[in-house]
Amino acid sequence: MSSNNGGKLSLTALILMIFTSVYGFNNMPRSFYLMSYGSITFFVGAAILFFIPFAFMMAEYGAAFKNETGGIYSWMEKSVNAKYAFVGTFMWYTSAVIWMVNVSSGIWVPLSNAISGIDKTSTWSLFGLSATKTLGVLGVLWIIFVTFISTKGIEKIKKITSVGGTAVAGLNVLLLVGAIAILIGNGGKLAQPIEGMATFVTSPNPAYQTLISIMSFLVFAIFAFGGIEVVGGLVDQTEEPEKNFPKGLALSAIVIAIGYAVGIFCTGVFTNWNDILGANGKYGDIITMGNVSYLIMNNLGYQLGAAFGASQAVCVQIGNWIARFVGLSMLFALTGAFFTMTYAPLKQLIAGAPKGLFPDYIATTKDGMPLNAMTVQAIVVIVIIIAVSFGGESMAKFFDILVAMTNVAMTIPYMFLSGAFISFKRKKEINKPFEIFKSNGVTILFTVVVTLIVGFANIFSIIEPAMNGDIAKTVWSIAGPVVFSVFALVLFSRYEKLQKSGKIK
Repeated sequence: MSSNNGGKLSLTALILMIFTSVYGFNNMPRSFYLMSYGSITFFVGAAILFFIPFAFMMAEYGAAFKNETGGIYSWMEKSVNAKYAFVGTFMWYTSAVIWMVNVSSGIWVPLSNAISGIDKTSTWSLFGLSATKTLGVLGVLWIIFVTFISTKGIEKIKKITSVGGTAVAGLNVLLLVGAIAILIGNGGKLAQPIEGMATFVTSPNPAYQTLISIMSFLVFAIFAFGGIEVVGGLVDQTEEPEKNFPKGLALSAIVIAIGYAVGIFCTGVFTNWNDILGANGKYGDIITMGNVSYLIMNNLGYQLGAAFGASQAVCVQIGNWIARFVGLSMLFALTGAFFTMTYAPLKQLIAGAPKGLFPDYIATTKDGMPLNAMTVQAIVVIVIIIAVSFGGESMAKFFDILVAMTNVAMTIPYMFLSGAFISFKRKKEINKPFEIFKSNGVTILFTVVVTLIVGFANIFSIIEPAMNGDIAKTVWSIAGPVVFSVFALVLFSRYEKLQKSGKIK
């Protein structure tokens, strides 16, 4: 995939690398559940208004600061100032913590599917606890286990990541090929009919009928393009970057947007929203944001058998075996990712911050691993898991809250990065070997568009539940970012006082 030009990335290799960094299988079944075909329009809009311009910004940052070891902290610190950079980076780190909260409790869903072929976590109980509290307890045990293993060395565990990544790539092929086979078997008839252009802007989901609720889906679409900040460091590794990098980003955005659109459409080939996902549908009594992907793929297997005349018993078995494959694939992928997430974001946060900003206990590393900080991180994740899971919500509400927390936490840092871009462009002392935005007007326009898109998406996502009476979801969506940003400001204030006193330089 790379050429002989000093090992530089070819255009094709660059596109594939961006694709694997950004594209997420789970985003398609979840999007179909929330907005059906209407989600396709949001993905296309997010690609044009957010993904492409934001990716170009990251490319410029990456080229200008290619020799910096502090990652996004260095980008923002040199563009704005240290306080802005620390709060922005801490918010980015917050998203990793919230992700761990989500996955610690959610990883049991793919395990259940891998074992049973269907999600049975809603029936699980430890010590007489409800299913929600049981998953909370299991989540606590999981974070303790992973943190302990991570501090001992995880080279063998990392192999799981590649196995899971390959298996998840196979899920996309399974979705496409299975949908085509079902379409042929059903004589070209779609399970979810298309009824004019309105089908691509509306949703059959009762929770997405108002303008605010529909617009709140935008944060989900932006989240689906998450991970693009990592491509900024690839500029100097690309052949003819001035020509190939913008072309690679644009083509990647097109490929990813089309991939999501095709995947969502394929889901509609074999899934009738009301019959399968609705309140009175086949999975209406057990469906959550945590298990919807597995239920939809189970349905693919069932419908595949039905399309070619198999008996109901055989259809059920096909569905369960496909769900087992999905569960096992996601279990490997999430496990590998989790081990990396326990130390990589924390390590970058500590490495990027100036010496003295963190207390010595937190900043201490052993064999390159921030062991004390990892212990504190585990305690924080455990406290949040217990608070959310023992908050008295049902399983569906529990996973809704976790997903909402993750989406908000992981998209807010993008506002810090895009917001710093104007200052970055105006600083002439920063060498910019690669530039896409060549004029002040264009820079300001796209900075404002990207920042407002992410800002409004999060506002809609946060206030929509409260307007419909779900105060808990709104509170939890903003609790993490607010608490962590206040903590970041307190830490930085301490650092400034130590500087003034001469205790650190």
